[in-house]
Amino acid sequence: MKLINIGGVPEHFNLAWYLTLRDGEYKAEGINLRWHDYHGGTGQMCKGLREGSIDMAVILTEGIVKDIIAGNPSKIVQTYTQSPLIWGIHVAADSEFKTIDDIKGTRAAISRYGSGSHLMAYVNAKNNDWNLEKDLEFSVIKNLDGAIEGLTNGDADYFMWEKFTTKPLVDDGIFRRIGNCPSPWPCFVIAVRNDFLEHHEEDVRTILEIINNTTSEFKNIPSIDRTIANRYEQELEDVREWLSLTEWSQELIDKKTLNHVQDELLHLNIIPEKWDYKDLVYKL
Repeated sequence: MKLINIGGVPEHFNLAWYLTLRDGEYKAEGINLRWHDYHGGTGQMCKGLREGSIDMAVILTEGIVKDIIAGNPSKIVQTYTQSPLIWGIHVAADSEFKTIDDIKGTRAAISRYGSGSHLMAYVNAKNNDWNLEKDLEFSVIKNLDGAIEGLTNGDADYFMWEKFTTKPLVDDGIFRRIGNCPSPWPCFVIAVRNDFLEHHEEDVRTILEIINNTTSEFKNIPSIDRTIANRYEQELEDVREWLSLTEWSQELIDKKTLNHVQDELLHLNIIPEKWDYKDLVYKL
């Protein structure tokens, strides 16, 4: 049986992977797919792809585009989630900051440089007409637990993370959300290391067929809202709102969308140049 390692964030977006693994769907095809939770998010997964500790990743679009251009030997093989990610902008519950204007020029907590929390801080700054050189400062906090500690202790001033994942922290009075910042593109793609693709294209195709069968019917799974609420400790009404806003994809990201992502990253000085579509994607 072929061992294949895949990484992703331990969030509700990836429940479909858990369900297909639980049901032994990959093993039935001779694939021992091992899922690895990456609490550090996209930056940590990019490192895993570069080092070969994972073969595949369910990863933020903007993060993997930036890292491929920076030398990550991987390709995007499919869009996973078509809808944008809604990033909540959070401060400590007792923070003096009340609005997005208040956090201009303060320290953004980021999991690591090149992560979604880092890149989206630039998008939020652009949306609010901040000076990208003067009005952005960063404090590396590694993961969500680090953000809780950092904001509580005053080591950082605000933190951007997927709003439904952090909603329980808002409800518990640890964070206070002062705004939202949707990503201006489909939020998650599936990326694969080039050398792995070269030798295991059929296995990748099989894995995608299995996960796509589940995501295409995900919202129709009986009591899926309750399953998510229980597994991820979220309120049922929040899960239902999230489900209403989220659309999965079974297609390769298109050229127009990738151009848009690169245009934005180039404008924000996050990438030094744009790449051709064929150098970023692999069509199975």
